[in-house]
Amino acid sequence: MEYSYATTSSPYMSYVYSNTTEVCSENNNKPGFIMDVMTIIIICISLPLTLVAIYAVYSLVQKDSAAPIYVINLLVSDLIQLCCMSIEMAQSKEDQIHEVFFHIYFFGVMASVGFMVCVALERYLVIAWPLWYHFRRTIKICVGVCVVVWTLPFFYLIPVILDVNFQVSLTIFAIFFLLPYPLFIFFLGGTLKALSAASRIPPDEKRRIVALLVLVLLIYTLLFLPSIIWSLIKKTRNDRVFCYLSYTVIKFSPLADLFLYVFLRKGVVDKLLASLCCCRIDTNYNSRSTI
Repeated sequence: MEYSYATTSSPYMSYVYSNTTEVCSENNNKPGFIMDVMTIIIICISLPLTLVAIYAVYSLVQKDSAAPIYVINLLVSDLIQLCCMSIEMAQSKEDQIHEVFFHIYFFGVMASVGFMVCVALERYLVIAWPLWYHFRRTIKICVGVCVVVWTLPFFYLIPVILDVNFQVSLTIFAIFFLLPYPLFIFFLGGTLKALSAASRIPPDEKRRIVALLVLVLLIYTLLFLPSIIWSLIKKTRNDRVFCYLSYTVIKFSPLADLFLYVFLRKGVVDKLLASLCCCRIDTNYNSRSTI
């Protein structure tokens, strides 16, 4: 199968959807077929679950604080990605239509990265700066931050719209995806360091916060790191199989983000995390007893 929307100004489009040669033609475009199958599976699972999660998180905003607002916006950005993936699978022959929705898709991806940073930052502030967070967690501030995050991806779209040099879009793409990675590491490390001082926060809440930050870092490492490598190392951009791989794994982002909602709710996750902590304590105790 050869894709008709071959030539565009997007970093991914010009590589992943280029004319079928070498790996793709020799293997009957097997990487493209696998990517299509995975995309269909992701859409079928993620689309209904994301809609349910948006409704459920909205109820948390009503009852609790402004914290879940970032998760709602994250899920909305995931919804944009899923809709664009659905249009992509329609296999329209209009090159411009595919290009437009492809850029909208990456607009949603970049927005989701921004809201992942917001979720991680908010959880970090709960532990490291509880007093500051208590007086600053207003709806107005959260809405203002959300507006800024939705605005940032336009800096990626402007060079595309103006049809400037491909390298400009690629540089913006690389910087945007690279910057959050050290932030996630810092938020997790700072949270672990400040755990002992956060005496007012219940243990189950601490476990949920740490688990969520670990999950965010894990999601970003597994799903977004290949795209970071692709954008920074020229050799990987010439590897068609790696292009397919990096573009396919990033499509799992909407599905993975649903787990962030799970860690916002109390209940089953608390019992699971508590049991894991108990198992660890028992293991440490037994090892000390043996010694």
